[in-house]
Amino acid sequence: MSFLSYPNEKPKGADIAIWAFALLILLFGLYFVIFGSWLILLGGSWYYTPCGLLLCISGIYLFRQSPTGAWSYLLAWALTIPWTIYEVGFNFWGWLPRLFGPTLLAVAVVACLPHLLRNQKEHYNA
Repeated sequence: MSFLSYPNEKPKGADIAIWAFALLILLFGLYFVIFGSWLILLGGSWYYTPCGLLLCISGIYLFRQSPTGAWSYLLAWALTIPWTIYEVGFNFWGWLPRLFGPTLLAVAVVACLPHLLRNQKEHYNA
């Protein structure tokens, strides 16, 4: 939860950082949904639109300081691996552009997870 749910609390630095990160993920998700839908119309991969929807869900929940946002991003990241194998097989250079950026974001999401879980525990016990 965040100070949006508890208006007497001031946002912490970690809250603000997670909001900025949530906005970044939400923008990536919107980009994937819009241009992934265009790609489907052109006969391309169906990966981007559902992945974009998951990223949008993740961004919204992260903005709300909910661990569900982190778990949904990690689900999108995990589903990217079989898609990568389907697209390029086990070619390392084919994996690099498909997994490097999402993996960097996944590391950041995992770094946010303790703060999100602590916030959730504090507010559900209150």
